[in-house]
Amino acid sequence: MKKQHRPESKAHLIRRYILLMIGATLAAVAIEFFLVQNSIIDGGIIGISLLLNQITGINFGILVFIINLPFLYFGYKHIGKNFFISSLFSIILLAIIEPNLQPFSPVTSEPLLATVFGGILLGAGVGIVIRSGGALDGTEILSILLSKKVPFSVGETVMFFNFFIFGWAGFVLGWEQAMYSILTYYIASKTIDAVTQGLNDTKAAIIVSDEYEEMAEAINNRLGRTVTKLYGKGGYLNNDKEVIYVVIIRLEISKLKEIVHEIDPGAFTTIMDAQEAQGGKFKSAIH
Repeated sequence: MKKQHRPESKAHLIRRYILLMIGATLAAVAIEFFLVQNSIIDGGIIGISLLLNQITGINFGILVFIINLPFLYFGYKHIGKNFFISSLFSIILLAIIEPNLQPFSPVTSEPLLATVFGGILLGAGVGIVIRSGGALDGTEILSILLSKKVPFSVGETVMFFNFFIFGWAGFVLGWEQAMYSILTYYIASKTIDAVTQGLNDTKAAIIVSDEYEEMAEAINNRLGRTVTKLYGKGGYLNNDKEVIYVVIIRLEISKLKEIVHEIDPGAFTTIMDAQEAQGGKFKSAIH
């Protein structure tokens, strides 16, 4: 029998669409108050729409909606209905809100300020939409699908498209504006990462030690972190090992190293980036 998935709760659905509205609004504010009035663009479909708006005078909202439609169709076919609805809702909002902001003056006419703050606001808006299950730009949808057929990652495919977009911007807007646009794209992409992956800078530590019982107890008591014990086998002596796995935040790294060195100076420790930690008893506060 096929398992029936529990439907999304009404409260969660309302919260998701409020976040989608906030994300689309932030993106519209960034585009109109910082970027377009300073002849700066972003990458992807938003960038193409801004360029075509500069060349043809066609409303940006109409352009971003029409150009995104085929990508949304592929998203519906290959990613799912909820993604399609969330993305369509966000793009329609962006297409409606942005033109209504045109009568207002830009926040700044200084290109560098417009680049930095426009990139941050745009990245925050796009990131909130992505985190809420949608998308404002069809380029990444196409890149996800192409990555299954071509020997390039999603990021490499996106950069391939943007290479031509920013080159085109150089001829249309001037090379100085194109360079500002590249900087905007970089800032926006980093902000998207921060929004979608979280700001806690979570780390995961793996510790291999014969003193695993004392080590686990000390980490729990002195650092306030619960640990998971994994069972492993040494590759050289082929002996059984218990491995400690613990998730911490960046500011707790030095304390963890101190505990490990104190109990077993010869312990093998690996600390790596973890994009995000949820569930269980994990809390970001330092104990």
